[in-house]
Amino acid sequence: MAENKRRHERYDSLNLLSYVCLDDEGKEWMQGMGRTLNISETGLQLETHEPIETKYIVLLSMGIEDDLVDIRGKVKYCNRGRENKFESGIEFYEVSPQAYKQLKNYIAEFHKTYGK
Repeated sequence: MAENKRRHERYDSLNLLSYVCLDDEGKEWMQGMGRTLNISETGLQLETHEPIETKYIVLLSMGIEDDLVDIRGKVKYCNRGRENKFESGIEFYEVSPQAYKQLKNYIAEFHKTYGK
């Protein structure tokens, strides 16, 4: 079994979100909808119908409970998933204090309910 090198536990989570892909200069290249497959305090796995290149920064708008949370992340990988969809690893790097608090509360509830 491979060693888990993640700093934070990931929890299976299906949340719809919208995303916008930006290049290094802030130019918008594509946008779309997807859903989370899992989430942690530092990233998530995103399922989409189109591949997202690792050169992009993504702006994510995700519904967490009754709130809309905006997070900026970096695409670390993109692989073909099931049913002709794509799975991308997104590492968060710009999260407002309020959004981070909402994210942590959401994950804490997961841990309370489904934790090991």
